[in-house]
Amino acid sequence: MNTMTLWHISGWEFAALAFAALLVGFSKTAVNGANTVSLAVFAAVLPARASTGVLLPVLIAGDLLAVAIYRRHAHWPTLWRLFPAVAAGVVLGTLFLLWADDGIVRTSIGAILLLMAAVTLWRRRRADHEETTEPDSGRAARVTARSYGVLGGFTTMVANAGGPVMSMYLLSAGFRKLGFLGTSAFFFLIVNVSKVPFSVGLGLIDGRSLLLDAALVVFVVPGAFLGTWAVNRINQRLFEHLVIAATVVGGVQLLVR
Repeated sequence: MNTMTLWHISGWEFAALAFAALLVGFSKTAVNGANTVSLAVFAAVLPARASTGVLLPVLIAGDLLAVAIYRRHAHWPTLWRLFPAVAAGVVLGTLFLLWADDGIVRTSIGAILLLMAAVTLWRRRRADHEETTEPDSGRAARVTARSYGVLGGFTTMVANAGGPVMSMYLLSAGFRKLGFLGTSAFFFLIVNVSKVPFSVGLGLIDGRSLLLDAALVVFVVPGAFLGTWAVNRINQRLFEHLVIAATVVGGVQLLVR
């Protein structure tokens, strides 16, 4: 059975996946974390467990484009601080996926989406009341990085939903727009590539899922160009309101599905 009929995907469902792929490109180059909407779409159209494997190569394609655009703005000390804790979170997420069935994964993704929406709202409220500062390398920063790293690794492995967690961490660390985008681009490229062997071992990525990815990746490119154009023009406050609303709707839909 070929990939396009593997999950009995209709034309409208493929259009939804294509839009979600376009949004991945946009989020990677403009508003990191907006791809929680893509996560909800993939999990609604495809089986919940399978959706994480299909979405991962699409995310990696977006990461490659973001790195190509923002590579000069990455802050590597922050990345090295995060990686060990993220690795621990990825292992925990892998163990969870070994145990959980499709229903539990769907419910978990819905709950994670709602949690991420709440986290984003809290992040925005906090940002409204605090001055931005330069990233520091003190003990408090290391403890914070480990906490966010474990949560980010777990959420990105289980649901590809580490974006809002890392967005909150990078903003709270005082990153401005270009530093934020450059650092998150390298972070997610390295983390997502490291997840591939785990996803293959879990049976979430195979030849048939990659055929579907090949059809979807082409939509990431125009999304990335749109994000690059919009990053200095977009009304981010309004966009984040829309993203949060869509994330909540997607999370609730998965919980009651």
